[in-house]
Amino acid sequence: MINDAHCHFFSSRFLELLAPDAGDAEAIAARLEWDPPRTPTELGDRWVSELDRHDVSRAALIASIPGDAVSVAEAVAHHPHRFVGFFMHNPVGGSADTTLERALKELNMRAVCLFPAMHGYRLDDEAVEQVFKAAANHGAAVFVHCGVLTVGVRKKLGLPSRFDLRLGDPLALARVAVGFPQVPVIVPHFGSGFFREALIAADQCPTIHFDTSSSNSWIRFQSGLTLESVFGSTTAVVGASRLLFGTDSSFFPRGWQKGIYEEQLRAMIGAGIGADDRKSIVSGNFDRLFPA
Repeated sequence: MINDAHCHFFSSRFLELLAPDAGDAEAIAARLEWDPPRTPTELGDRWVSELDRHDVSRAALIASIPGDAVSVAEAVAHHPHRFVGFFMHNPVGGSADTTLERALKELNMRAVCLFPAMHGYRLDDEAVEQVFKAAANHGAAVFVHCGVLTVGVRKKLGLPSRFDLRLGDPLALARVAVGFPQVPVIVPHFGSGFFREALIAADQCPTIHFDTSSSNSWIRFQSGLTLESVFGSTTAVVGASRLLFGTDSSFFPRGWQKGIYEEQLRAMIGAGIGADDRKSIVSGNFDRLFPA
């Protein structure tokens, strides 16, 4: 069984919010050479068919721009046993508290996604503590992107990406997260270049988990590091119970990235991670954090 903890839901609304001057969603999709997303229900149905094709049981769908939680909520409502709703949130944006409460309470989102480098705030800011308080009140998780941040769709559309990578510091995250022991925290891509700092943070704070998603190309910034050694070092520090498999899949016609799964499976085996622990990483830990 496979569960994917990191899939982006690039809805029609996502495209129109991302590039409001580039036309409607169908025109933007054509420019990107993507299949048009159509309605959230139709896109959700397509994801179910894609997951079925690859024997993937469940997936986290991420609303990948503030204001698009409603699209993911619609897809989740039609397939509640297949999808878990995550949403990007800007805690220093307009009406942040109202938006956060609605997504968690009315839309039943189960993880708040923070991108401090994108939205310009520190992870030890009071606004982040408010997010953790809301997550604690609603039994939700907090997903926090640290380290290197590149958004391929922005590059393709020629949109600026003035991200301040200094703000995605896992050590600052640990200071806040340790105060909310009931809130699971997910750091994608093993900290995305802040690997050492992410391991230190996770060692200090037992609620911090890592997702394994994407090609993990940040490895090139650290001489001698391999995906196999990343898996080995991470399990040595935090154990297999705090790793969640993910692919970072996003748009069609590319669909679910089976190659990422195969590469990570080889790396886990190469790192000496046993069958039971691999099962926990690939499916069990996700089910424990987000029971159906």
